Amino acid sequence: MSQKHLKEAFMSNLNGTNLLEISAGLVLAPLCLLCRGLLLILYYLHYGKHLHSRKYSLLLDFLVLISPLLFCCTVLSRIIFIMPAIIATFCAGIFCVIYSQKKHEIQVPFRQILKDFQKIPLDPEYVPAITVFRVYVNVLTSISILAVDFPQYPRRYAKAETYGTGVMDLGVGAFIFGNALVCPEVRCKSYMRQPKFSSLAKQFFSVWPLFFVGIGRLLSVKSLEYHEHTSEYGVHWNFFFTLAIVRLAASLLLAVFPKTKSWIIAINLAVVYQLILNTTSLKMFILHGSNGRDTRVGFLNANREGLLSLFGYLAIYMASVQVGLCLLKCRPSVRGWTEAVCFSLLIICMLFVFLHVSQACADPVSRRMANLSYCIWVVAHCLTLFLCFVVTDLTLVFTKLLVKGASVPCCWDIGKPPSTSRKHGMEAVPVWREGQMSHICLIGAINKNQLLFFLLANVMTGAINILIDTVHSKAAFTLCILHLYMFFICLIMHVLHAKNIILKFW
Repeated sequence: MSQKHLKEAFMSNLNGTNLLEISAGLVLAPLCLLCRGLLLILYYLHYGKHLHSRKYSLLLDFLVLISPLLFCCTVLSRIIFIMPAIIATFCAGIFCVIYSQKKHEIQVPFRQILKDFQKIPLDPEYVPAITVFRVYVNVLTSISILAVDFPQYPRRYAKAETYGTGVMDLGVGAFIFGNALVCPEVRCKSYMRQPKFSSLAKQFFSVWPLFFVGIGRLLSVKSLEYHEHTSEYGVHWNFFFTLAIVRLAASLLLAVFPKTKSWIIAINLAVVYQLILNTTSLKMFILHGSNGRDTRVGFLNANREGLLSLFGYLAIYMASVQVGLCLLKCRPSVRGWTEAVCFSLLIICMLFVFLHVSQACADPVSRRMANLSYCIWVVAHCLTLFLCFVVTDLTLVFTKLLVKGASVPCCWDIGKPPSTSRKHGMEAVPVWREGQMSHICLIGAINKNQLLFFLLANVMTGAINILIDTVHSKAAFTLCILHLYMFFICLIMHVLHAKNIILKFW
């Protein structure tokens, strides 16, 4: 068997993992972020200054924010349920050290500290969890697209063939979710005052890089005879085309219907699409082609998965727009966000109930079709991950209340009134103010050039697969390659951010 066919077989006929394991894995990223924040506060407590060294900041961010995820999706995947407990215990230990050193200075009852914490003003126009969510989805996707080619990456984490919940199946939907959170219809307060179809024209112009990259990927894969899993999107289709089409279709719908009703559009899209799958031969067509023998003759047959799954991804996008609009509601204090967390927990519980009903009565989760169960699953887990990042931010705000003057990048400031001078309703990038940390934050660096980060990851993944026999690699070699791969991309983002370079010209 040739290397091409061997790698294709390595990623085919998989069934995913269970929801509990994915949930355990989701907690890792917020815990890593919490650990990094507590370490920075502890450093400030001991030395009375922030970590200003860019070199050591990059090293700390990589070792705490990226490296644990590399280990947990490879050699430590067997103890994935224990890892969150280990990291959480370490974080609790750091917090106890901070609190024990400050309690003699504070001399205020813990209950009073909690009351003061609830009254802390937060900037409602900058939600750091949005930035962190989008960056981590990008990071986790970049890790997975290379790690999946190595045997140390569990096959249950890879994309499921037809039905199943793999980690990479969730990653595709999370990308759609993250893009919708910061779409122009959500971010721009003046959107309602602009001509709707003028905004639509701007969206058409803004997505051309995705079409360009999609065509480039198609040509490179075909010309290099690179291994590909045809049942993911089809013969000619890829995720860049899906992302571009979904954004355009969503902009068209939001130009016709009120954006505040996007959740109704999402439900109708997902339910009607599922009814069509169950009551017609469309499901059999997606799975087996028009002749029932997996034919790929003709454009529609060749790309049926990519084309028809657009309806499901569009439903996810519209639901995510509603989430973004909910975040716009003014919550100028910790108390407001605490209430939002409680309400979100209720929504998440309802979504998991609906997921159980959908899988029992309609269909199991299928990324290949992007059916109703898949849509509910993606939105539920993305909301869970986002909520974990919000809780992480609130925890760091509470810790900074104990240590006056401490600061953590990509986290809320305390003791400052909400900003009232911005033109946009919500920003996905932090606005650094006087007194904040001057060192480069890896999350902020990646956020500034997210598309470039993902493109570099794709290009390097292709180059590594061409140069290395990944299927037969040993564990030590795999970890070395994955760390070098991620560090190189992060270093480029770090340098660009240090020079304030944003490679965006559209």
